[in-house]
Amino acid sequence: MSTSDYVVLTEGLQKRYRETQALDGLDLAVPRGLVFGLLGPNGAGKTTAVRILSTLVRPDGGRAEVAGHDVRTQPRLVRRRIGLTGQNTAVDDNISARQNLVMFGRLFHIGKAAARQRADELLAQFGLADAAEKTPKKFSGGMRRRLDLASSMILAPEVLFLDEPTTGLDPAGRREVWQAVGELAAHGTTVVLTTHYLDEADKLCDRIGVIDRGRNVVEDTPSGLKRRIGNERLEIVAADPGDLPAIEMLLGKVAADGRTPTLDETTLAASVAVSNGVTALTEVAAELRHRDLTVADLGLRRPTLDEAFLHLTGERPTDDLEVSK
Repeated sequence: MSTSDYVVLTEGLQKRYRETQALDGLDLAVPRGLVFGLLGPNGAGKTTAVRILSTLVRPDGGRAEVAGHDVRTQPRLVRRRIGLTGQNTAVDDNISARQNLVMFGRLFHIGKAAARQRADELLAQFGLADAAEKTPKKFSGGMRRRLDLASSMILAPEVLFLDEPTTGLDPAGRREVWQAVGELAAHGTTVVLTTHYLDEADKLCDRIGVIDRGRNVVEDTPSGLKRRIGNERLEIVAADPGDLPAIEMLLGKVAADGRTPTLDETTLAASVAVSNGVTALTEVAAELRHRDLTVADLGLRRPTLDEAFLHLTGERPTDDLEVSK
């Protein structure tokens, strides 16, 4: 790809807050039209990166471009091409959803008639047309967040930055936001989001950049990150503790690269990495029937994004806000 294929580019981005090095040489290259996730443990620098890219904070070193414009020397041009939704909603609870969007349009110097038309378009796009005259204080969490997303799309930005977009929402609200983000990406908006929900990143993101201590760790697709921690595992849960030795022997026969099965005598579970999961599962199931061994559970367990994250960073994501913003 040429540089013109990337809507966000950073090289050696640095930012320090007193004694904390929030970013320490961060490099990013986000292709156009994708949902790109920034993952990292608490304090990794995710929010700092978004604040710099959205021109809210100036970097101490390195360079960053968004939509072809330098965030340090051309911040106004950058702002015309981006939308930003932070961790807290920005809508006014005391006026209607339509009035909120018209107000945002007027703040962006859109004419009154054009602002009303844009508000109606966004209400329809985000599934809020039936609630247009209601105030956000009567909305569910998911509806409020969708209205917040709509307000950030007033100018139809090339890039939308989302910082922890579903924090505090219940599962239904999170699904509503996921659907809205997916539709934005389908219409060509590049979405850059930070999240500590790994199922969210797995569901939404085309590519993921994992950062830690302000530096790049790895960038890949969700599937690629999972593959980095190894093969899928065949797992058997014994019904009788006395069957564990026989189950261990069976798993040893189908193990990848001669690996040794892992046993958990507390849960009566035994598992091993396999190179061809379906074949291994079929062979072991047939052998269990042949030996008349009854098991409580049998199945393939694929690596999760959570496990990949833990493998890459040594930490699990948390709900806590970052220490270094």
